[in-house]
Amino acid sequence: MTDPDDLLVLRSRRGRLTLATVILGSGIAGLDGSVVNIAARTIGTDLDASLADLQWVLNGYLLALASLILVGGSLGDRLGRRKVYLIGVAAFGVTSALCAFAQSPSQLIAGRVLQGVAAALLTPGSLAIIESGFRREDRPAAIGTWAGLSGVAFAVGPLVGGFLLEHGGWRWIFAINVPLCLLVLVLGRQVPESRDDEEAGRFDVLGAVVGAAALASLTAALTFWRDWSAPVVVAAAVVVAGLVAAFVVLERRPGAMAPVELFASRVFSAANLMTFLVYGALGVMIFLLVLQLQVTSGYSPLEAGLATLPTTVVMLLFSSRAAVVAARTGPRLPMTVGPLVGAAGAVPLAFIGPHASYVVHVLPGMVVFAVGLTMLVSPLTAAVLDAAPDRHAGVASGINNAVARAGSLLAVAAIPALVGLSGEDYRRPSVLTDGFRSGLLVCAALLAAGGIVSWYGLRSTTQPSG
Repeated sequence: MTDPDDLLVLRSRRGRLTLATVILGSGIAGLDGSVVNIAARTIGTDLDASLADLQWVLNGYLLALASLILVGGSLGDRLGRRKVYLIGVAAFGVTSALCAFAQSPSQLIAGRVLQGVAAALLTPGSLAIIESGFRREDRPAAIGTWAGLSGVAFAVGPLVGGFLLEHGGWRWIFAINVPLCLLVLVLGRQVPESRDDEEAGRFDVLGAVVGAAALASLTAALTFWRDWSAPVVVAAAVVVAGLVAAFVVLERRPGAMAPVELFASRVFSAANLMTFLVYGALGVMIFLLVLQLQVTSGYSPLEAGLATLPTTVVMLLFSSRAAVVAARTGPRLPMTVGPLVGAAGAVPLAFIGPHASYVVHVLPGMVVFAVGLTMLVSPLTAAVLDAAPDRHAGVASGINNAVARAGSLLAVAAIPALVGLSGEDYRRPSVLTDGFRSGLLVCAALLAAGGIVSWYGLRSTTQPSG
């Protein structure tokens, strides 16, 4: 734990540098989680990849990140959050270089998996450093700034990807990470160290392995079930169910990686369920939207990236303010209204077709969706951390990040197949359009469900605690 007298003041030089360091590092990981979407078609053509290959270029990263992010959070709590965070940043730079030099789909997928492992070390540490390192009165504004700018990094991915594709090629979307990671390592000298001094005992290796195996099996099943026979599908379902049950049992033990007592809080559980639904919708929307704009509507990669700019602008301008408002009113209202507004924005986007006008067919839906997303991101992060003890800041952050990545991972694996997209359908405008329309309507339903979960699950949080 950090001595109260050593806690950072947000307006101090060290406080600002620490916040900049953790935002930049987590932003790089968030950017890489979305920037590849805009490059999917170009990568597919250059490396002769199938739709399943492209799904795994996305999912290989998300799978490793979601599977191991709890490990990263727990290691940070035990060994030092700053130390594990900076190790993750360094590893992310190295694995990004490996992706940049990939010569085949399998090599790129392998590089993305290793990238996800590195991201699992740095991602939970960024938020845990804020929660454990800043004064309590400064945390809402710090978390709001972190959440807003980290969300911008995810949303700006298609824009950055489009620019790099047109001016350098898809390999630059990975190569650009190397100097950014070096900058984080230099700034990281200003970040204070903190750990959970009450954490003892052996690390939960078995829980980590079983959890990763459960998520990997489920992702594979959702991606490939259409190509399997009925007995194989049934067998896969049994394996997945067994692994999930084993993970739940293992995490009931003392010293577990994901302490069960955290889920005794209804707020913590409801916030994570809402996270799963909303980030699942967000992952599929970005994946399908940038394909649809390029393949069917005739947009260039840069134009498709620019189409998502309203999300970036709105989150950049208003996320910090949304966090302050939610700190006064409680998270229930913004976490209910936000997803519903986002769903209202997703519906008109579902009808983007050939020769779609940006101003008429894309911009209105994107603005509405951006407003909804901005309303919910900062309050969601604050609600999760407030529901957990400070000493479990790394684990709580890791769980919420794992849930977000798992939601996106599983949705990207499952929804394209459920709406009839497979193989090289992403190159056929008429087939892609039908699947895109159904997919975005499914995303709207997931967003609406997230709002309903928040309304009923956060009943006791209409006013801020304390």
